[in-house]
Order: sequence, then C-alpha cells, then structure tokens
Amino acid sequence: QVQLVESGGGLVQAGGSLNLSCVASGSIFNVHATGWYRQAPGKQRELVATITNRGRFNYADSVKGRFTVSRDNAKKTVYLQMNSLKPEDTAVYYCNVDGLWVAGELNDYVYWGQGTQVTVSS
Repeated sequence: QVQLVESGGGLVQAGGSLNLSCVASGSIFNVHATGWYRQAPGKQRELVATITNRGRFNYADSVKGRFTVSRDNAKKTVYLQMNSLKPEDTAVYYCNVDGLWVAGELNDYVYWGQGTQVTVSS
C-alpha cells in the first residue's frame, strides 16, 4: 500500500520561509511526476510545482522565483522550498505522485498525501 506523508508545514510571518517534505512508502518506484498542490479555504485545489523524472519543472505563475521543487529518488522524497512567503500562500499543501514507469511504460497511478497546513501571517 502506497502512502505519502508530508511534513514541514506551520505558521510563518510574511517574507519568511518553509521547507516541505513528502516521503513515499510502499510499492512505489520509478515515479514519473511528483510535486505539490494546494487548496485554500473556499477555493479549488491548484498546482504549485511539479517535477518529472527527467527534471522537467512546472510552476504556478504565482510562485515562480519564490518556490523550488526538488526530488530525491533514492529517498522517495519530494521537497518544496518556499521563500518570500505571502499571506495568499496560506493553504493546505498536498503532495502528489502522478504516473509510474513500469517495464518502460507509463502507468496512470495517482497518489495524494493527507496534506500539511501552511499559514502565512501578515
């Protein structure tokens, strides 16, 4: 059974930094894309940042230049370094795995973590 467990969320003042981590456990190998989404109260879940196994990045315009996503395949971990945080970054942040490579073919497996709260005070 696959589990994604996030950590690193919390309360920070505007302009501060946080570093989120997400560790995968279980039978999960050769991840295609992984990264982070967020959901603020009353809003839909939105993409924050993802990275593929070939190092291709996708960032939301609102976080470009402030957030950095990275992954450590050996540790089955994805990170999100968040700098220059703003009150509008306040949300629950979810770790995501999208696709697994099995015998050279991309399989449509999608996994989500439980989420970690990030609150940025003004």
